[in-house]
Amino acid sequence: MSNNNHDFEMLARRVKMLILDVDGVMTDGRIILDNDGNEFKSFDVRDGHALKLAGRAGLLLAVITGRTSKVVERRMKELGINEVYQGIFNKISVYKDLLKKYNFSDEEIAYMGDDVVDVPVLEVVGLPAVPSDADAESTSRARFISENRGGRGAVRDLVEKILRAQGVWESLIKGK
Repeated sequence: MSNNNHDFEMLARRVKMLILDVDGVMTDGRIILDNDGNEFKSFDVRDGHALKLAGRAGLLLAVITGRTSKVVERRMKELGINEVYQGIFNKISVYKDLLKKYNFSDEEIAYMGDDVVDVPVLEVVGLPAVPSDADAESTSRARFISENRGGRGAVRDLVEKILRAQGVWESLIKGK
């Protein structure tokens, strides 16, 4: 974490919505293409489990990604994430639309991104977060830096810490 634990907990308690980038956050950023034009991405199952728990805890979940992929569409459906925006370069515009749609303030949003395209959103959200392998521009704006890399548990790390700060993690893992 880039800030002290007390500051993080204060920010995390306010979070009502978590928005994520995909490539480099939910995946390791590699895109594998075969000769037939099929695209492959690798998602961490523990990240997915944490997102399911976040949904059960009442956090709204959204994805804003610069690429368009059937793989992302499928994985988000599996995770129950309905707010999926693909092929978006101007992420701040979609972000503002989500704020209006749900009547949230910046302070109620956590966002995890990993590259310069994420900077405009990272600069305004209440809890800006990055994986450990994010670029310097994104990292410099983060209030939370996961110890884990993108696609390797960074999302799980953030979600677990938010849910612990909100006092619901233990009951969720006990199935209550």
